[in-house]
Amino acid sequence: MIKKKIIAILLLITCVANAQELSKQDVKKEVVRLLDSINKAKLPDTQSGAGTAEHWYDRISLRGYAQIRYNGLLSTNDKVSCEQCDKSWGTTSTAPDAKANNGLFIRRARLVFSGQVHPNVFFYFQPDFASSPVTGIQNFVQIRDLYFDLSFDKKREYRVRVGQSKIPYGFENMQSSSQRLALDRNDAMNSAILNERDLGMFFYWAPAKIRERFEMLVKDGFKGSGDYGVFAFGVYNGQIANKLDGNRDLNVVARVTYPFVIGSQIIEPGIQAYTGKWAFTGEISPGVKVNDPQYVKDQRVGATFVLYPRPFGIQTEYNIGRGPRYNTLTNTVDETDLNGGYVLFNYKLDFKKQHIYPFAKFQYYDGGKKYEKDARSYVVRDYEIGIEWQPIKAFELTAEYVIADRTFEDSALPINRQQGNLLRLQAQFNF
Repeated sequence: MIKKKIIAILLLITCVANAQELSKQDVKKEVVRLLDSINKAKLPDTQSGAGTAEHWYDRISLRGYAQIRYNGLLSTNDKVSCEQCDKSWGTTSTAPDAKANNGLFIRRARLVFSGQVHPNVFFYFQPDFASSPVTGIQNFVQIRDLYFDLSFDKKREYRVRVGQSKIPYGFENMQSSSQRLALDRNDAMNSAILNERDLGMFFYWAPAKIRERFEMLVKDGFKGSGDYGVFAFGVYNGQIANKLDGNRDLNVVARVTYPFVIGSQIIEPGIQAYTGKWAFTGEISPGVKVNDPQYVKDQRVGATFVLYPRPFGIQTEYNIGRGPRYNTLTNTVDETDLNGGYVLFNYKLDFKKQHIYPFAKFQYYDGGKKYEKDARSYVVRDYEIGIEWQPIKAFELTAEYVIADRTFEDSALPINRQQGNLLRLQAQFNF
């Protein structure tokens, strides 16, 4: 078709050369008309939508972040460690003269694929390329999140989430590691669910206006927890993510939270609770006794209060409950009471396009960790002082000084209180 029109233009010019009565202005108008028709033939018909049909995969976006740490500075005691926090911090060796081989460590390397693939279906997939199946082996790929949100109204205020995702328990647990100021989550709330995730079904509700507020608190640098609804209720396996259920007893969880605007400030109080039965599937050492190891009571209730940094902020949580814990006197795992929480003070400094967040945190926990060896017994009193510097959106640098007092005991280390200090560094890249 285009070739025919070009030929027509050439014929027209030839005719013009032989026709004295045809004016130059008429020739110019005809040439312009033919060129316009050629250009329209090359472009797709965007008005009717022909040739530009949108596919579901066109709505999927890609983002991610990576964190690289160094925990080997100014350490006064290498036996201070935190298995749930960071495997490059300290050593869990039982040797009397054991030293940590603290080197550079990829803490997280994550990609996030997400999108509204249908007006009523939202898709979210997050693999982590820095997982560790066993101590000393790093950088294995593992699914962190894979879920779908099915909404029931145009504003998507009512939705059901199906798949592997975060369990709605605790503000800091919900808060992305890319947003959190302290390098690790607190022991008290995070000991409820390892890696904060499990496979389940959850109902979430929040008014559209509040969903926008949740989004703003993250987007504008106020260290929000993300959108997990004003009200959440659900069931999940209760056996942590990427692991088969150990019994047929589903855990039940509920959470209520609301970000109030008071003058120039935003506060968010919340309450959450869960109940279920924990099943041991290999965590117990030979000789350690557990009564009914597949159905150990696991229950907690917690409260949250957040004053977002505008510019001064406070974040505090506390929970109590009952769960499994190693008993050093009887060499057994018993159902015992637990309690603990934390308080974090922070300040948001804006310097042109840079953001600086000085912070201080204290945490306390007295209880067990069901997913560690022998439901390891803990008493934790840690102080953390640090600063996060974000010169550009794609890069953040955090320095944190830790003053630790941690007692963690199991059948291999029945008497084990460790105290020490260290300086921790982290570089984070956002893309």
